[in-house]
Amino acid sequence: MVPRKGIFKGDDPFEISRRWLKEAEAKEINDPNAIAIATVDGDGLPNVRMVLLKEIADDAFVFFTNYESAKGQEIENAGKAAFVMHWKSLRRQVRVRGLVARETNEASDAYYKSRALGSRIGAWASKQSRPLESKAALMEAVAKEGMKHGPNPKRPPFWGGYRITPLEIEFWADGEFRLHDRFRWSRATPQDAWEIVRLNP
Repeated sequence: MVPRKGIFKGDDPFEISRRWLKEAEAKEINDPNAIAIATVDGDGLPNVRMVLLKEIADDAFVFFTNYESAKGQEIENAGKAAFVMHWKSLRRQVRVRGLVARETNEASDAYYKSRALGSRIGAWASKQSRPLESKAALMEAVAKEGMKHGPNPKRPPFWGGYRITPLEIEFWADGEFRLHDRFRWSRATPQDAWEIVRLNP
């Protein structure tokens, strides 16, 4: 069942996601591309944090991070993740669960070069998720890495993108009296066709 009318209209969940994000960009005050991404550690204990989604490709959702961070290590070990993108202004959300693989070096290099110089140097200086003695120690590391790498630093080998290839995408829109509209797109593998069902609120 492919929804034919309204905000859910379409037969491509990536296109629907891009359309909703574009609408949110005109409404949300800050970071309409923010997502809460969830991973699990070796004991199966969940972890969730906010990151910025940088691309909705034709087959995946892409974000960038430090591969040696907690999220990076948990992704490397499990190969799976989930996220929710919620827009309070639109009263909508998109939930995604799927398989995760590293983005290509070329794509990671291109995005890294597009970032502000301070952010590029910061990626070298921050040992993300690991203990930090003080903010002063971090700023000292930033200064040191800035001197070392200059105005055109290369991308750190421990930093880059991840592609989440979804096995499940759910589109949710607020309804009166909490009778929300929910459509779930699911498939067993990335090669399978989508099955679309409407869910109870």
